[in-house]
Amino acid sequence: MLRYANYDIVFLEVPNEVTLAVNIAGCPRRCRGCHSPHLQEDSGDPLTGNVLSEWLAAYGKAITCVCFMGGDREPEEVLKLAKIVRQYPKKTAWYSGNAVPCEGALPLFDFIKLGHYVDTLGALDSPDTNQRFYSVENGKMIDRTAAFWPH
Repeated sequence: MLRYANYDIVFLEVPNEVTLAVNIAGCPRRCRGCHSPHLQEDSGDPLTGNVLSEWLAAYGKAITCVCFMGGDREPEEVLKLAKIVRQYPKKTAWYSGNAVPCEGALPLFDFIKLGHYVDTLGALDSPDTNQRFYSVENGKMIDRTAAFWPH
């Protein structure tokens, strides 16, 4: 069962979207320099379809996107939640530490960030990062990482 540590409305995780970002606990990765080490703990409240539906109803038109931050330990559960979001007029995003998307992810997401954090390379806002942010268009992943870089 997925658990979430917290959630917030954010503006930087998905360019040009007002995003409900859900921080999923129980991250199996132990990235050196992790900016959210509390998400490595197996704690938090259950992240169920009912909880997600309540948030979507409560925030309504105030958000344009839902981003799952983590969930690599139980990707099939993230896919189930993305299906719920698809029932609303919202975009979907997933920040995953995986190197490739899990099977079945592309039809359910508008955006996918892939790659674990490497502290010597930096996060998405670094041109040296190993992480990649993609938009999913017509079943293809288009690299949009440069949208995070200083211009």
